[in-house]
Amino acid sequence: MIRIENAIVLGNKSLKERMEHLSGTFSYEETAYHLPVSYALTGNAVHSADEARAAFRSTGENALVAVECMAAAEAAKGKAPPPYTGFLPDAVLRTLGYSLVDGSILGLAIVAGTPPSPDAAAALCRELQEKYMLTFLSGGVVGSLTGAGVRVGAELRLVPLGSSPSSAIHFIDILARVAMMFGGVTPGDAGRLLAYARERAKAIAIVFPGLSDEETAMFDAFRLLGIPIISLGEYEGNEWIRASPSEAVRTGMDLKGIKVSVTAIPIPMACSPAFEGKSIRKEEMYVEFGGGRSPAFELLRCLPASEVEDGRIRVIGPEIGEIKIGSAVPLGIIVEVAGKTMKKEYEPVLERRIHNFVNYGEGTWHVAQRDIIWVRISKEAVSHGVKIEHLGKLIAAKFRMDFPDLLDAVQVTLITDEKEVLSAKKEAESVYAERDDRIRGMKDTDVDTFYSCTLCQTFAPNHVCIITPERTALCGAITWLDGKIAYEIAPSGANQPVLKGKVIDALRGEFEGVNRFVKKASHGEVDRCSLYSIMEYPMTCCGCFECIAVMLPEANGFMVVNREYRGDTPSGMSFSTLAGTIGGGAQTPGFAGISKTFILSDRFLQAEGGIGRLVWMPSMLKEELKGRLVQKLAERGLDGLFEKIADEETAETIEDLIGFLSGVNHPALGMKPLL
Repeated sequence: MIRIENAIVLGNKSLKERMEHLSGTFSYEETAYHLPVSYALTGNAVHSADEARAAFRSTGENALVAVECMAAAEAAKGKAPPPYTGFLPDAVLRTLGYSLVDGSILGLAIVAGTPPSPDAAAALCRELQEKYMLTFLSGGVVGSLTGAGVRVGAELRLVPLGSSPSSAIHFIDILARVAMMFGGVTPGDAGRLLAYARERAKAIAIVFPGLSDEETAMFDAFRLLGIPIISLGEYEGNEWIRASPSEAVRTGMDLKGIKVSVTAIPIPMACSPAFEGKSIRKEEMYVEFGGGRSPAFELLRCLPASEVEDGRIRVIGPEIGEIKIGSAVPLGIIVEVAGKTMKKEYEPVLERRIHNFVNYGEGTWHVAQRDIIWVRISKEAVSHGVKIEHLGKLIAAKFRMDFPDLLDAVQVTLITDEKEVLSAKKEAESVYAERDDRIRGMKDTDVDTFYSCTLCQTFAPNHVCIITPERTALCGAITWLDGKIAYEIAPSGANQPVLKGKVIDALRGEFEGVNRFVKKASHGEVDRCSLYSIMEYPMTCCGCFECIAVMLPEANGFMVVNREYRGDTPSGMSFSTLAGTIGGGAQTPGFAGISKTFILSDRFLQAEGGIGRLVWMPSMLKEELKGRLVQKLAERGLDGLFEKIADEETAETIEDLIGFLSGVNHPALGMKPLL
């Protein structure tokens, strides 16, 4: 056995010596948080060896700071080779962060070291995936998994940080950034950082034998953040918890109070949200449905109980054994449900879950919705016995698991006969049209009640999102109707009704009832909230926003930048830098986190003049919104404005932007000055 105390003493001595010999300059790209652990603990940006040594000394020669500084210095020599990710950019972290608040991830795990066999590593990590844990890997465990044929990557929630166990420092820099991004922790407030991590971070560490003294010292420092260290057999003492590989996951989750009830679905492939982000490439697929290659659709209907036989799965048309490898085959997915409390209005909300559930299958993949779906089944899944029938079993089982109080019975029909698909698709399209007619044209003035969303308070305790018919949640995932239905389904959930109350300012979108709700839900931190302004009392931001709107006083207008854009903007800041200044539940006048669809709303920046002030957005976002944006501009009497909105190809700097706007005579230049 290895005594932890001795290893820590030797490890800290070695780390101190290496810090004395550290040289050069270093920093991480695509983050607003410098070296996040050092920044969170000290409040100082570390970019050089001298600054690193100062941070190390000021934190009492903290092993986490030392390892982070040395990792950054090493990263400055070149990016981590595939499949390793190294340091994860802020944009990737924010995407993962939404999974942590929507319930598809229950906690975080770091698995480090070299397992005794590939099978041991595969079994451990599969259990973590199936128990909804976002898992990070460092050291020989990565090679063991890939050697066993296990795919790794952020999209699979098995994130290979690096080839050395010390790359687990990136697990800690993630926690530090989450605290600053979502939790409102101020850089330099070490006490609040540690308290936030202990109270809110559902994180565990599992280590295989073979760590060096330095690595042992680093992992022991994880305990400062309330992370239990589960030792698989070699280490003893100093509060590390020994467990067998079969007990490790359960032990760690129990220690952090992570509860999950997983019921196995009787189909020949694993099912977990961990597989939701995977892709099935063309060369990996056995068969595909839809995606423009064949007719396909999905439809969920509520029927009387007498017409639904729980668990009944039918396939109408060819099954897998009758389909040629590589084929594009028609598909209709018809889910019929019954329940005493189920309502027709719930149909579209539940129907969208088909996308998630199909993607939970390790060998199945789903894109889009309604009659533009695209589904694939992998060759590997078929080799294990997966059939089209199993899609139905997966969908039915997940609906019953996720909505036990709502649904009493679920049956699924899968149609692969082209004639039958085309016939059923016509009926589905009429249902889609009927649904759209119910919500099309709804205005904020048509309703007395808005809806809140506080899902993100898991990480941003004071953030409150207000959702209206004309303003979707800033993450883009929840509409007013979704909020209404979610409240009916789960009255004590994150989506609560918000009575508008008396209008304080119609132009800004400020209401007495909204202010009362926001003040209470933000724990007294936010007194006033304007829904249509980013200059006066703008809505708070959590970190999950799709886009950021930013005031550009030099251009007398606003720019909008989306999460996927990685370049700099005319403001001189990237999305990550901007996001780092406005998240955590703060109100930041002149900046606002918004959804993409809010850009197309009549309420978009209404108080400041609306869409006529839109002067810059990335070309990828312009192209994505082009059809709807051109139509909206025409409706507002702004024909031709689309071409006058600059992008990174026409204006990289604020000077370029002003020149471009003058050249095209953008209307923002003639509007009332913003400041």
